[in-house]
Amino acid sequence: MTVMDYLKIMSEVVKDLVPVITCGVFTLALLSCALFFIQTYFSLTQGFLSVGAAVFQSGHIHRLFVFPVYHRSLAQLLLNITALVFLCGSLEKGVGTVRFLSVFLLLSTTTGLCYSFLDLLLQGDSSQTHTEGLVPVALACVALTTMHTKVTKGFLCGVSFPAMALPWVFLILATALFPHCVLPCNVIAILVGWMYGKGWFSLLEVSEARAGVVEKLMPFRLLRSICGVLFVPASAEERRKTLLPQINPTPGSYPVQAYAPISSIKPAATVTYEGWPNSKSALSGPTPPLHSHGHGPTHNLGLSHGHSCNHSHHAHSHGQL
Repeated sequence: MTVMDYLKIMSEVVKDLVPVITCGVFTLALLSCALFFIQTYFSLTQGFLSVGAAVFQSGHIHRLFVFPVYHRSLAQLLLNITALVFLCGSLEKGVGTVRFLSVFLLLSTTTGLCYSFLDLLLQGDSSQTHTEGLVPVALACVALTTMHTKVTKGFLCGVSFPAMALPWVFLILATALFPHCVLPCNVIAILVGWMYGKGWFSLLEVSEARAGVVEKLMPFRLLRSICGVLFVPASAEERRKTLLPQINPTPGSYPVQAYAPISSIKPAATVTYEGWPNSKSALSGPTPPLHSHGHGPTHNLGLSHGHSCNHSHHAHSHGQL
């Protein structure tokens, strides 16, 4: 194996492992990076956009809409974007970019509202109970995806488990590995994703027809022009064409079987009898015709001979008498 072959194999492996970046995921990651840059550049107070009891105590309702793209540290930012890319891309490919962003906004605001109300009931005034980041909404997207998938088994690191348990597996991993993760908020996010999957928010969903109209407007027309990022249409037919492009192989890329022309093939000399083909090479002599009642001539000759013999014997016996 040459070096070029090895590099080609490695590039194919990396291509299979790295998911396709979609426009919705790219937009959320870009907003997160921009907000983190603003926070770092202006040295803003950490936690000023986190959700918790302060949403109701101070009247900061705007936090419910901004907290998913807000991160306190660079490590939290990078890990949350990684979780977003690997966990939310399948949902965007299933519903389209416009509907994915609307679902993301609905899941994030509902999760933030429920957690802030819970934190208020528990009298949480410490900043340790405040939460932010993309992980809660990513877990809600996973829970929503498992409600509509036909896959019954999931595999992670060679371990098989039911598909409905997939959000809880990611919940354990996120709580153990990701910084500034609040367990009650992640649990609420999974429950919100399940409620959305059961149709509890059907009145707030954006229809496919309306999303098809919205995606033709200016912000989304700009997203379509971004190179290297996949924009998923809202229409099911267009989405199928985008995700499953038609394969048009170049001439000569596939081996074909050559067939001899019909004119070059000499048919064997055949004769027909009562519409049935009979090859002359297979027949050693002429085929005797069959009688109308289906018996062969040999059988008829035997019957005639037997009949004549019996008739002569009967005449001879009658003469003796």
